[in-house]
Amino acid sequence: MIKNLIRPGLPRKASLDHTPLTALKSAVACALLLCVSNGASALGHWSDTCASPPPAALAAPSPRGTVVLIIDDLGHRRSTGMDMVQLPGKVNLAVLPFTPYAQELALAGHSAGKEIMLHAPMSNAGGTPLGQGGLTPELPRETFDEMLQRSIDAIPHVRGINNHMGSELTTLAEQMGWVMQELLRRDLYFVDSRTSPATVAASTAAHFQVPHLSRSVFLDNEASEEAIGRQFQRLVTRAENKGLAVGIGHPYPETASYLQHALPALKCRGIRLALVSEVLRESGQLPDTASPSIDDYSPGSEPNFNSMLGHISLGLGDSVLPKVENAGGKHRIGAAESDALYQVIQVSHSP
Repeated sequence: MIKNLIRPGLPRKASLDHTPLTALKSAVACALLLCVSNGASALGHWSDTCASPPPAALAAPSPRGTVVLIIDDLGHRRSTGMDMVQLPGKVNLAVLPFTPYAQELALAGHSAGKEIMLHAPMSNAGGTPLGQGGLTPELPRETFDEMLQRSIDAIPHVRGINNHMGSELTTLAEQMGWVMQELLRRDLYFVDSRTSPATVAASTAAHFQVPHLSRSVFLDNEASEEAIGRQFQRLVTRAENKGLAVGIGHPYPETASYLQHALPALKCRGIRLALVSEVLRESGQLPDTASPSIDDYSPGSEPNFNSMLGHISLGLGDSVLPKVENAGGKHRIGAAESDALYQVIQVSHSP
């Protein structure tokens, strides 16, 4: 029976007895088996698939980390945009204003249960053209405000914004203050894409009491499934260690292909996928705005932008909001049977 517990595809009669004593004995035996046997196949099963739920005796009651995933640069291409709309689970879609398919993708994403954001073009240190809706420090206040208002109004169902490019504008406290005042008036949030290590966007949002998060990991600076997989694992590990991690990807075929199978499997790691507004609401307070160290950024963090393909940005940062509770406890991995999460023993040190 113990062997059957850790092998996929077995009939129900091989599952655990539901009596507490039998479940406890089996859980202990299973833990020992995972420790002394060739654990690769056993652990691999539970980390790669959620086809069968973990017995309640082997699972923590709550997720032990949260991933927020944002897909940027939507609006130029319908087909790749719809690939992102059709991703499984709670995904946030950041749409460029005044692009050919912006409204269609925003409406489709909203209908699919995704959260819609404005991907607001902001000036960059390299002087790369922004396209329509671009916010630059040369604009007078009235024009700046009008441009931002028009961009927000152009995206249906918008809940917040993040910066597209912005390695110049996000370092300017005055202009970021203008952004935050508009967001405050509209009850919108801000996510700092962190395209510059000198960004003041999060601290300015905190000053104006605008709910905000900051990007932790870019997924697809290198658009291959192997590279995306490595970055995704960094994102998940950060969520496991810090309780929350914010990832940003782009509408590349390789990104869509990888995420189609990777997102459902988050449950097997005990990781929850969440919307930005969901995380901010659950925090119950303004997030911590502490910035990551300068070493978390690669040189040249400004994206290389192509107006048709979107941008590729460099560097790694931290998410803010580190106070999200690690509900699973130090030694718990996975959640209850109803969520089919990653199976690991709840040892006595767990709360």
